[in-house]
Amino acid sequence: MQQTSSDSQAANIIQQAIASTDSNCRARWPILKYQDAIGLMMLTIALTGMIISGLGYILWGLPAWLAIVCSAFFAGLSHEIEHDLIHRLYFRKHAVIYHLMMSLVWLMRPNTVNPWYRREMHLNHHKTSGTENDLEERILGNGMKFGFFRLLISLDTFISISLRAKELGKLKQFSYFNFVLKGAPLAHIYLLALYSFLIFHGYHVIATATGLPVNYPHWLLTSVELLDVVAVVWLLPNALRAICLHGISAALHYYGDVDHLNKQCQVLNHWALFPMQLFCCNFGSTHIIHHFYVRQPFYIRQLIAKRIHPVMREQGIRFNDFHSLLRANLFAIKKQ
Repeated sequence: MQQTSSDSQAANIIQQAIASTDSNCRARWPILKYQDAIGLMMLTIALTGMIISGLGYILWGLPAWLAIVCSAFFAGLSHEIEHDLIHRLYFRKHAVIYHLMMSLVWLMRPNTVNPWYRREMHLNHHKTSGTENDLEERILGNGMKFGFFRLLISLDTFISISLRAKELGKLKQFSYFNFVLKGAPLAHIYLLALYSFLIFHGYHVIATATGLPVNYPHWLLTSVELLDVVAVVWLLPNALRAICLHGISAALHYYGDVDHLNKQCQVLNHWALFPMQLFCCNFGSTHIIHHFYVRQPFYIRQLIAKRIHPVMREQGIRFNDFHSLLRANLFAIKKQ
């Protein structure tokens, strides 16, 4: 698919609209000039929210499902903060605070590679979005045909790279063992704990239903009690967050025939996606703005999205093109 001058004109119109609306927003709200402080405050809120949700479950009788939902929401907020940090939008000139924030967002979201390595992947994503070299999105399933296998690999990054090691190994920037090492130690701890939790409770359900032995030793039951707490406050919230983010991200990015910025993403803002959007900071609705204007923190994207979406629609950006999943994320729509 060959790009035309109208593609560039449309992109310029969208970028100018974003820049103008951004400037107006900052002029209207002078507090937005304190970008470093806002980023740190957002991280503090997210971290505090996760801690209070966990304490609510452990000490104050908060239902497990509610603790998981609340923590998943705050973990999703930390993802957006990490994304801004990757683009060095906070504390660019203060290395200690910057790296402390990077460490905290990883601690809050342990089911990822470390954010310093993720920065390399994400910057490569902007250079190669929609092509076979876009490692970040290909790991999430972008470009795969919709079906059980794609749903399976969207559940967990480790499952994806393990089942598709040969395919991804063709990329120069991917090495399976190097990728695994970039998750140490937090991702390793997370995976060990999560799969231990799933294996024990999976066995217990099957054993109870089929009459298999369930006379567990005392040390195992004590360990499982602790593991259950960790699962509610840390493991399951991040599993929920990741499933929602991965599903939205892999659906909104196009792949395979992308030759222009306009064709890299669509807007996913259908009301039915609200439950998923809740745990990834409205990612489907606002991420495309970032592709056109990268030097903007996530909270401003949220503020201006309703003003920018009509401009995008006028310039041919697609909205809620769910059929792209059946096209393996191809931009082109085949005529019947």
